[in-house]
Amino acid sequence: MKQVTISLDGVRDKNIMQLKKLNVTLFPVRYNDKYYADALASADFTKLAYYSDICVGAIACRVEKKDTGAVCIYIMTLGVLAPYRGLGIGTKLLNHVIELCSKQNISEIYLHVQTNNDEAISFYKKFGFEITDTIKNYYSNITPPDCYVVTKYFPQTQPKK
Repeated sequence: MKQVTISLDGVRDKNIMQLKKLNVTLFPVRYNDKYYADALASADFTKLAYYSDICVGAIACRVEKKDTGAVCIYIMTLGVLAPYRGLGIGTKLLNHVIELCSKQNISEIYLHVQTNNDEAISFYKKFGFEITDTIKNYYSNITPPDCYVVTKYFPQTQPKK
């Protein structure tokens, strides 16, 4: 039996349609042009995942600056097509972003998760994320409309004062 490889590839103009197709299949929300512009602008923080040579998942992030000047990463979407779940693809995508944050001394990663999405909440908790807030009526066209803000903080390497 041959070893199946899971590989990650950056999102560029020439393959952004792969991300669009995945999102239509994976999510109940339609994403606008700003989402795709942010995904492209995030460079290495947005990746497509391939199982053999089939595009089966993606993580799309936005790089944000806080009022303090610190940079944080917002995970706009992370998804893997249903038949390919449980193979470590989502883990590989999320670990890629976590490692980049560690290397670049980024203080936090956060995302929004629908309050009834227990599978996603327990997935992120395995990586040290915690629920840090609840936003009522965050979503307009899906039920329940509420979301959790799920955050992972990184210890910063600069010396303490």
